[in-house]
Amino acid sequence: MKKILCVVLILFGVLILSACSKQVENQDKILKVGIEASYPPYEFMQDGKLSGFDVDVIQELAKRANFKIEFINMSYDALIPALMGKKIDLIISSMGITPQRAQNVDFSISYFKDKNVYLKHKISNFSKKDDLKSKNICVLLGSIQENTAKQISNAIVVANESMLNCFLNLDAQKIDAVVTDKASAMNFLKQYPNIIAFYEEDDGSEGFGIAFRKNEFKDFISKVNQHLEEMKKDGTLEKFLVQYNLKDQK
Repeated sequence: MKKILCVVLILFGVLILSACSKQVENQDKILKVGIEASYPPYEFMQDGKLSGFDVDVIQELAKRANFKIEFINMSYDALIPALMGKKIDLIISSMGITPQRAQNVDFSISYFKDKNVYLKHKISNFSKKDDLKSKNICVLLGSIQENTAKQISNAIVVANESMLNCFLNLDAQKIDAVVTDKASAMNFLKQYPNIIAFYEEDDGSEGFGIAFRKNEFKDFISKVNQHLEEMKKDGTLEKFLVQYNLKDQK
């Protein structure tokens, strides 16, 4: 009887140690976060340091949910392929939740919603979306706005890896228009007085979400969603919105 009891206690101890080991392993694991760091105010480099609304959101989540992160900067169109290829573990990069994307990734709940804005050079006479038929429109490669621009009849869609390049080309009148997120556009417009907004609309998404590899992070996503809800209720998310002048975009 004593021998049986000893065996049971030993096995029980092994199970406890195994559980503790896994818990420590999960806490010590560094999650690789995919981001495209040239899209202010959401993600950008400032004085050699990664900054922005999305950056603050994921760093706050890491504190609350007790996990570590490492940012991996890459072009926007490479983010989902990198996630699917296990080069990164999640994406936070002003990524709109859409049915098309949800076929390949799992999303958290939405933490922000932006609009599409259409931009032109101030000497152009465009006043509505239909005026862009057969025109050259620059968008961020892989973005929701790329699909939006392709719906405009006969439009020539120029998909660029950098939104900055879109603004440079519009300022030089090498293209006719740019379509992008409103908050990002307002940020760029401060630097380009010859460019103006002339039309805006809903972006057709459910808002920005954090993307995870399909069917691999379900429990973790539930945890993230819980903390996002808490951040909405306790004013943390609101504080970040104010900090990055996003409150008026809601």
